[in-house]
Amino acid sequence: MLEKTHFLSSFGCFEIKGSELGIQSVRLVSKKPCPTGPIPKVLKPCVVQLNEYFNRQRETFDLKLDWNGAPEFNKAVWAELLKIPYGHTTSYSAIAEKLNNPKAVRAVGMANKNNPIAIIVPCHRVIAKSGDLQGYFYGLDFKRRLLELENPMSFSRQGSLFEE
Repeated sequence: MLEKTHFLSSFGCFEIKGSELGIQSVRLVSKKPCPTGPIPKVLKPCVVQLNEYFNRQRETFDLKLDWNGAPEFNKAVWAELLKIPYGHTTSYSAIAEKLNNPKAVRAVGMANKNNPIAIIVPCHRVIAKSGDLQGYFYGLDFKRRLLELENPMSFSRQGSLFEE
């Protein structure tokens, strides 16, 4: 059964959905105030880990993810996103190359745009090959804030953020 809860962080109110199969979605919502209430048992680990992430106490997530029904290409892109280390970035073209499809840069961007599990599947760590911030469904300021959260010392030197 699909469960739902909300989580308030310094970045805003997130709605979390999931089941025993895993987390299906984490998305920013504009509910004010952020709904409160009991957190379903199956979603508690996600809430705890997101709280730790936003408080700089967690760099990786240990959660089951449920991408059931998503296109295979998107799942492949999201699997690559999970490999980007905390505090680092990579480019859309680098992901396309890792998928052995270097011309799929735009498709990688669309898969990022359709990522239902924000933060945990870190599409915010993908930037343009030039080092510019591009396309984030919550806006570039939000993306910049997440990158600064993860790497406050080096963020202004974007060239040093690329995954080796």
